[in-house]
Amino acid sequence: MTATPHQPDLRSQLETLATEAFRPELAEIDRMPTLDIARVMNGEDTVVPAAVAERLPEIAAAVDAVAARMASGGRLVYAGAGTAGRLGVLDASECPPTFNTAPGQVVGLIAGGPDAMVTSVEGAEDSAELARADLDALALTPDDTVVGVSASGRTPYAIGAVEHARARGALTIGLACNSGSALAAAAEHGIEVVTGPELITGSTRLKAGTAQKLVLNMLSTITMIRLGKTYGNLMVDVRASNEKLRARSRRIVALATGATDDEVERALTATDGEVKHAILTLLADVDGPTAARLLEDSGGHLRAALATAQG
Repeated sequence: MTATPHQPDLRSQLETLATEAFRPELAEIDRMPTLDIARVMNGEDTVVPAAVAERLPEIAAAVDAVAARMASGGRLVYAGAGTAGRLGVLDASECPPTFNTAPGQVVGLIAGGPDAMVTSVEGAEDSAELARADLDALALTPDDTVVGVSASGRTPYAIGAVEHARARGALTIGLACNSGSALAAAAEHGIEVVTGPELITGSTRLKAGTAQKLVLNMLSTITMIRLGKTYGNLMVDVRASNEKLRARSRRIVALATGATDDEVERALTATDGEVKHAILTLLADVDGPTAARLLEDSGGHLRAALATAQG
């Protein structure tokens, strides 16, 4: 195949990235017993939490900025290609059942669109223009946040998303797994979790992917805590869309209130299955409509509604 003019430059770029580095000591890993490979791989994974820990101040600052925007009606948008894009879509898709977020409140964009979740879409990650088009379809506002996600920190789709969002006045976060990345530099909040060379050279679905999953978990979960989507460590905004979640709803109300099963059932019935409302009716001894009003006045924060009800 004839090399295109940009290929030598890209190769030299990749050779400078820690996530792409070759590890000679693992050159014969394919000859090792399976259990030994598993031990090596497990050992590799232990470095990820420590790498994330080094970036906790940056993560916390980003969360506070995201929460402030979302409290004003903004959205949280992830944008990435390949594994990074899939992880963003995964995190976004889990927010509605976990935190009862509104449709479109947390969005995952992957280069190449939904088909790219399961198949490779050639060239999509190299297109900053595609990122701009995907974001324009969302009609960004200054209350929104766009998180560009890329292990290398050089993916044009992720960088293009961040640059375009920033030009539109949205908050921007760049999550990468290499230091000195263009992605982090392009964003207001740069988070670089450096996990080092992979077990399989360049396979950033491994340590880098794990690190990205951990950070995205933090961004969405702690933001939702700040927005009052939990009461302590209970998912009081859980959407009971199936039998398992209905059982979880009953358990959450019981844990929060200490009420009997019959009391829990009556409270959930009186509040149309709304966990947060049911808890408030039990703890504050108010009826369903009063609980709804108190929660609306408190912006959905159960602790604040309780404080108001209890004087």
